[in-house]
Amino acid sequence: MRAFLADHWAVAALWLCFTSAIDFALMGVDKWKARRDAWRIPESTLWLFALLGGALGGTLAMQVFRHKTRHWYFRFGFPLLAALDVGLLIWLALG
Repeated sequence: MRAFLADHWAVAALWLCFTSAIDFALMGVDKWKARRDAWRIPESTLWLFALLGGALGGTLAMQVFRHKTRHWYFRFGFPLLAALDVGLLIWLALG
C-alpha cells in the first residue's frame, strides 16, 4: 500500500494545485463581489474547496485579497488545513 501511495504523490500534488487554484479564484471573486455589494459566494463553498485540498490557495488568497482575515475560523482554519495538505504531500513523496 505504501508503494502505491508513494507512486501517486504527483497526482496528489496536481490535485492540490487544481483545488488551490479554484479556492484562490473563488476568494478573489467573493472579494470583488463584496466590494460591489453583489451576491456572494457562500462560505460553505470556500470551505468545501479548502477541505478538498485547496486550503493553500485559500490561505494565499486571504493575504493577496485581504479577504476573510477578520474571521477567526478562516484565519486559523485555512492555514491549518494547508499545513495538513502539505504534510500529507510530503509524506506521500517520501513514502
